[in-house]
Amino acid sequence: MGSERDAVDELTAQWARERPDVDVSPMGVVGRVSRLSRVFERRLKDYFATHGLEPWEFDVLASLRRAGAPYELTAGALLKSAMVTSGAITNRIDRLEAKGLVRRGQSPDDRRSVRVRLTDEGLKVVDDVLVGHLANEETLLAPLSPVERDLLVNLLRMLLVEHGDTSLG
Repeated sequence: MGSERDAVDELTAQWARERPDVDVSPMGVVGRVSRLSRVFERRLKDYFATHGLEPWEFDVLASLRRAGAPYELTAGALLKSAMVTSGAITNRIDRLEAKGLVRRGQSPDDRRSVRVRLTDEGLKVVDDVLVGHLANEETLLAPLSPVERDLLVNLLRMLLVEHGDTSLG
């Protein structure tokens, strides 16, 4: 375990000094998770930018790729996984379609339903970017041993489940 102090140590020490009557220990966890989220988001954004992608573009492409062949989902399923408005998902699909990474089509079962499918180029992009993305994430987690990672995964899962975040949507 590292013994270096971080900004959250300073923040909690200040609060403890100013309000010794209040338990500020939750800030130690929540503050670090919040700060780490911003660090990770910045590093992921930087990585995706090297491939001409925004993080949300990779998220949509990855959702389609994870769906398995034919790498297709309804716009509604993409909307649910992206947790954005229907207007935002339409805009995202438009932008990915303009880049030639996805194409829209009518569902053969329900003409009101739009299906979004990876193009051959989209499949190539997501598969190529995925490998580097995982290497980038590996670098972010490098300070942790495998045992520490497993412990962290389980603790974070416990918090997510407790707060109702158990599905992709």
